[in-house]
Amino acid sequence: MHILFTAAGGWGHVEPLMPLAQAAAALGHSVTFAVRPRMQASVARLGYATVVAGTDRGLTPVRRELQALDMEGELRAVGTGFAGRIARERGADLLTIIRTRRPDLVIYEETDFGAQVAAEKMNIPCVRVIVIGAGGFIRPEYVAGPLDAVRAEQGLLSDPQLTARTRGGTLSPFPPGYRAPEDPLPADTRYVNNFGEPIPSAPPTWPGQFDAAPLIYFTLGTIFGVEAGNLYGRVLAGLHDLPVNVLATVGRDVDPAELGPQPSHIRVEQFLPQSEVLPHCDLVICHGGSGSVLGALAHGRPMVILPLGADQPLNAARCAELNLARTLDAFSATPAEISTAVAAVWREPRYGERARETAATIAAQPDARRVMEDLVMRDG
Repeated sequence: MHILFTAAGGWGHVEPLMPLAQAAAALGHSVTFAVRPRMQASVARLGYATVVAGTDRGLTPVRRELQALDMEGELRAVGTGFAGRIARERGADLLTIIRTRRPDLVIYEETDFGAQVAAEKMNIPCVRVIVIGAGGFIRPEYVAGPLDAVRAEQGLLSDPQLTARTRGGTLSPFPPGYRAPEDPLPADTRYVNNFGEPIPSAPPTWPGQFDAAPLIYFTLGTIFGVEAGNLYGRVLAGLHDLPVNVLATVGRDVDPAELGPQPSHIRVEQFLPQSEVLPHCDLVICHGGSGSVLGALAHGRPMVILPLGADQPLNAARCAELNLARTLDAFSATPAEISTAVAAVWREPRYGERARETAATIAAQPDARRVMEDLVMRDG
């Protein structure tokens, strides 16, 4: 079987597809990724065939000062961007890709509206993978209009309630109880453990060694770090006097030297894979991106979340509601407030207990190989 995996965004949109792609390849199936140009090299380095669909417009990081949250603006951007312009660009390219490569199955991350349109147009089975953990970000009142315009251009019927996206099935790497009840997933959703076998606790490969104090992992993801302004500095200042070790990553587009000299218990790197850090840390400070949150939960790590945009405020609210994290306003939080929140999450047992319970739930979900076997049996 030839399986086409598609992602409309950056690494946070690609990564949830990787365990499924690895499982498909291990089962002997042909795998191709259709990604935006900026992501092609990263996926190709992992050994997969890649094709480009769409452009990099809006994906290339741009340095700017931290902005106050505007959730209304974020929701509108999903409609005009992902469901409008990006769906139109990628949908046209994906139609050509499907006609020439003739995949038997399309597996797309949920913001790749163009992939679903192209698969429907070509009558190819397709499966949606959830990447917006808490839900509530893809809303018909913002998305259906722009998406219907794209659908009409391809001769497809209007879909005001976005039901076409659920017809081929849905996979979610998040545990069922994490989803906000206001935006439930379909009853036939399959839940998958994207972390497979227990992650080995190999010695960390980052330079230097820490002492036995608790280790805090601080990340603002691969995209939003360039929009964080002075948040890096405020968080690190809040950790200066705590009896902890800190490993911070700022992304490939930020120079750690910009943050100035740090005390010996704080180490700043550009990038380290989450899988290399999460097994060894005790607490995560992050922006609330769905990938960062899922990684922390799968490893049973409680969080302090400072949302910057996109779906992050929704994840932050859900994590706070479930006692998985404390949340702070990234725009205004002071070093003292950050220090207090970190100390509270570390000292109050409920946060760690809930995180470990959630990790156990994720671990009990079928692994990617089992899910792929079932999909192939259904659609093969």
